[in-house]
Amino acid sequence: MFVSMEIRPVPKNGTEKDTLLAMLDNNRAILAWKLEGLSFEDARRPVVESGTSLLGLVKHMAWVELWWFDDFFAGSGVDYPWSEDDPDADFRIEDDETIESVVALYTAAVERSQRVVADAAMDDLSVRDRKGEKFALRWVVAHMIEETARHAGHADIARELIDGTTGYMPS
Repeated sequence: MFVSMEIRPVPKNGTEKDTLLAMLDNNRAILAWKLEGLSFEDARRPVVESGTSLLGLVKHMAWVELWWFDDFFAGSGVDYPWSEDDPDADFRIEDDETIESVVALYTAAVERSQRVVADAAMDDLSVRDRKGEKFALRWVVAHMIEETARHAGHADIARELIDGTTGYMPS
């Protein structure tokens, strides 16, 4: 189900790029893995008062991938589900979505991110800027490790609340 997302060894003496990307890819795989074996009802069920669901976390991270790598760094332009009136739309699971469609969105976003990063150096600067400042790919990758790991931790807790399943990563 999660073809492009596999746990792989993180190089202990690799290049900066190889080391950071392995860490990011592993966190991506862990996040997606948390959905394995769940029914659609359980995956989309809010597990905390804010309304966050496990499937919503994965959908959110698909859009975060697209925003930081594809749009902000590479400048491709993406139509996002959120707006000023609905800032959390990227967390919401719509009636026409399924586990498979959200995982496909996430997988496609990760694959696009991987293509952007493959052709860039860690010192390359983003096409877009924020308040007049461009960001190095190094910063974007580090931020995505932080963001993905944060939500993978949320997914750990969500999965335990759903069905008691725990575990750091697939065996």
